[in-house]
Parts: sequence; structure tokens; C-alpha cells
Amino acid sequence: MRYSKDHKQETRERIVRTAARRFREDGVEAVGVAALMADAGLTHGGFYAHFPSKEALVAAACAEGFGESQRRLRKIIEQRPPGEKLAAMAESYLSPAHRDHPGQGCIAAAIGPEIARHPAETRAEYTQGLHGLLELAEAALEADGGDPAAAAQAVAAMVGALILARGATDQTLSDRFLDSGVQAVRGLATHGKDPAPR
Repeated sequence: MRYSKDHKQETRERIVRTAARRFREDGVEAVGVAALMADAGLTHGGFYAHFPSKEALVAAACAEGFGESQRRLRKIIEQRPPGEKLAAMAESYLSPAHRDHPGQGCIAAAIGPEIARHPAETRAEYTQGLHGLLELAEAALEADGGDPAAAAQAVAAMVGALILARGATDQTLSDRFLDSGVQAVRGLATHGKDPAPR
């Protein structure tokens, strides 16, 4: 049976969405192609009709994962008034819900340590996603009246705090990492502003 181009594209998108979720939940190396395809409701043999290799899928999953996160964070930022936009981004990113459900969260924190050992082509896709996160933080800082140059610090604080919070088995310590990350980012939003008149 021959399928339409639309069907092939929809199938590819299903594989990519499934991979983005599974890689965030279990890690790239822990998820094999056969298990991933079964999770997507497809046969193992059909994989190579869509991707030349698992590595090509990892790159596509990076783009998908970052896209999902950025759309979600952009909505949250847009709903908050100037002065609270970067804080809203940090509060959402460093929430217990994001910590506890990595399969639906940011791919930067979920697979960042792994991706450093992947080929340059995959890391280039991951890097594009990081640029997108930075641009969101820059726009939030600018709207808040802060210095957009602090965006890299904000993203590093959020991603780093989330990785540490997820790794800790001590719930109190995990919560402290989340809270301290939010406070660090809040400080960046107000740093460099003129003090309020007395």
C-alpha cells in the first residue's frame, strides 16, 4: 500500500514527538529505535523510511523539544506585565511540576550532559534551541527594563538549577535548588535598574 505525502509527514512528526518525550524522560542512550517506534505505535522496520540514523532523529527531537518549551514559556511571559516577565519564566521553568515531569519539559536540562558527546551536527541543532531560550530571556529582560546581556546568566541559572534539583534524592535540597534558581534569576531582572526614589 502506498501512502500520501501527508501521511508520511504525519508519521514522521509522530516519531519525532515520541522521541522528544522519551529522550527527555529516559535519556538518549537508554532509548533504542525499536522501543521508540513501538511507543509511537509503529514497526521498527519503518524507521529508516523517515530517518537515515538514530542520530538524525536525536537532532530532530532537539528541535521539537526546544520548540515545545519555547512556545509554552512565551505564552507565560506574554501574560505577565513588564517587570515580572523574567520572573514568570523562571518560576515556570523552576517549578516542581517541571522538575517532576521531564518528558514534557525543556530538553536542555533533560539531555544537556549527554548531548555534549554527540556529533557536531546534533549539537548544532541543540545550540539553535539554546539560542531560542536566550532570545526569550533577552526579550523578557528588555521588557522588564533590565539588561538583555544578562540573559545567558538567567538561562544558565535555570538549566543548572533544574539539573541539580532533578538529581537530588533529598526533597528539601531539591526544592532549595529550585527556589535559589528563581531568586538568582529575579536578581538579574532587577540588577542595573535605578533604585526606587525615596
